[in-house]
Amino acid sequence: MQLRNILQASSLISGLSLAADSSSTTGDGYAPSIIPCPSDDTSLVRNASGLSTAETDWLKKRDAYTKEALHSFLSRATSNFSDTSLLSTLFSSNSSNVPKIGIACSGGGYRAMLSGAGMLAAMDNRTDGANEHGLGGLLQSSTYLSGLSGGNWLTGTLAWNNWTSVQEIVDHMSESDSIWNITKSIVNPGGSNLTYTIERWESIVQEVQAKSDAGFNISLSDLWARALSYNFFPSLPDAGSALTWSSLRDVDVFKNGEMPLPITVADGRYPGTIVINLNATLFEFTPFEMGSWDPSLNAFTDVKYLGTNVTNGKPVNKDQCVSGYDNAGFVIATSASLFNEFSLEASTSTYYKMINSFANKYVNNLSQDDDDIAIYAPNPFKDTEFVDRNYTSSIVDADDLFLVDGGEDGQNLPLVPLIKKERDLDVVFALDISDNTDESWPSGVCMTNTYERQYSKQGKGMAFPYVPDVNTFLNLGLTNKPTFFGCDAKNLTDLEYIPPLVVYIPNTKHSFNGNQSTLKMNYNVTERLGMIRNGFEAATMGNFTDDSNFLGCIGCAIIRRKQESLNATLPPECTKCFADYCWNGTLSTSANPELSGNSTYQSGAIASAISEATDGIPITALLGSSTSGNTTSNSTTSTSSNVTSNSNSSSNTTLNSNSSSSSISSSTARSSSSTANKANAAAISYANTNTLMSLLGAITALFGLI
Repeated sequence: MQLRNILQASSLISGLSLAADSSSTTGDGYAPSIIPCPSDDTSLVRNASGLSTAETDWLKKRDAYTKEALHSFLSRATSNFSDTSLLSTLFSSNSSNVPKIGIACSGGGYRAMLSGAGMLAAMDNRTDGANEHGLGGLLQSSTYLSGLSGGNWLTGTLAWNNWTSVQEIVDHMSESDSIWNITKSIVNPGGSNLTYTIERWESIVQEVQAKSDAGFNISLSDLWARALSYNFFPSLPDAGSALTWSSLRDVDVFKNGEMPLPITVADGRYPGTIVINLNATLFEFTPFEMGSWDPSLNAFTDVKYLGTNVTNGKPVNKDQCVSGYDNAGFVIATSASLFNEFSLEASTSTYYKMINSFANKYVNNLSQDDDDIAIYAPNPFKDTEFVDRNYTSSIVDADDLFLVDGGEDGQNLPLVPLIKKERDLDVVFALDISDNTDESWPSGVCMTNTYERQYSKQGKGMAFPYVPDVNTFLNLGLTNKPTFFGCDAKNLTDLEYIPPLVVYIPNTKHSFNGNQSTLKMNYNVTERLGMIRNGFEAATMGNFTDDSNFLGCIGCAIIRRKQESLNATLPPECTKCFADYCWNGTLSTSANPELSGNSTYQSGAIASAISEATDGIPITALLGSSTSGNTTSNSTTSTSSNVTSNSNSSSNTTLNSNSSSSSISSSTARSSSSTANKANAAAISYANTNTLMSLLGAITALFGLI
């Protein structure tokens, strides 16, 4: 069944059935609706003492698929090994010996979405050439797939489009209604056609206002959610305005265990604060639940009933539960709501204040509490009793729950859900497309932050392999190629438990400059394909051209934990692989010059990105003339990218070609007074429409990218 049909048929979708109070429902759109509560009178909240029954039952189905897929993958990976007897032991009738795999996709805006897509494509046997030149079948062998911010745009797109493939998206990329059509930014999707942009934002603001009219708090994250959904769910009615996170439970490909379980990560935060650290409460969302393993909460709730007024997990009114609050776009936007990062920068404070001012002018009841947050209200964990007795927490005392971008605590890789002992993974693939260096490449800092978290107040019951400091990551070239961490379990016995081996795969340059700015809001088809192809190559050591043994080494990483626990003989080829790819504990802590300052947030970067996203039209022109402060409306700085492709291939669907190379150069274009005049005229024409407010809300997307 196609996802469109599932959406129309599922009773999990907001407003399609069981409305107990028609005055408080708004149909099958973005606004949540009222439904009867579960009849068994059970609590909607549970203690985080283990996996949920729903996840445990699902794992039984998934394990049957991963066992077959992994056996096939490892047979191919070890086909040249001198001794493959270990495979017979692992895939005997004892299913507990089959290695379990997780994949984590980092944040990083569209850069992370596209480069991560290339990496996942390299692991997907549905990708053309992935079995011959890549890691095809590894994705099919994985049990969990976590995403954060831009990485969650990737995982959410694939999962909630009926588990589509990157190859399928690439094959249709030239079509105007294709998934990830980001030739124009979500800020100004019509480009020079202002009427199109106005109509798009008029629809968005009406949907968000409907949620407010239904009695629910809203913030700029709601506008962000609906704007992003047009990129991710273009084939669904109103771009998935009624698509819910929990609806994946009823999609056959997930229900039958034919795809990994998607997990997204967000951080807890209170309005009025701007500092998020490793002691922030880390929340995870699955199609079954949302909540936290952290001692500051230690509880999970059924994601289907978010928005329901509860006390200690019990609905206050048994006849009135809420459905549809878990809008898929809203959950995706929650994990990518990094607005307050920019409020820390003096050079951007004017833009931040201007956006809040205009958004509050045109949207009724928009939250006044630092609008980088996503509001989950009423608080689903109100008065719950599972907080660690040695931990003081105000989360359960609050009426509302406030969540922000999952990378705000410095953990830009969503590793914590995958290293939980309860999930019993053997290996985790960490796809890092962060922009930590001056040239917007990863530095490994998200790995060091997750390592350090296990020793923090929130690190109870957590273990992560030893990793070096950031300078060592860079000085030893650990961010230039895949690196394995935690290769020897005997060296990890001082930790809380033996954690999974982590295969760190950083974003690196191959055929395309994959270090695009996080603030880059639009990519043409050539750029999208270039980013995806480069990601494929980064995950495969240049399609194995840099190391013909890399596939076998990935196989060694996968079987390592089980080989150790069984005290089985390690294939001799793995000994060489571990010598080549495992971090051996060497440190090089001298200051690395690549860390002098992250250019993403330097003065002028945001102004340039705004200009690019709005096609050179000044913000004040798009929003009307009432903006005050230090902004100017008669000049604009625009950054353009000139892509030169040297590929002789005419195919737009091949991701693993070695014949393609691209270079990007950026230039600063002078402002055009004629463009500004036209924009000002258009702004005057539409000055009294609510769509101008929506455009303002859309521009907040610039502050939501991580």
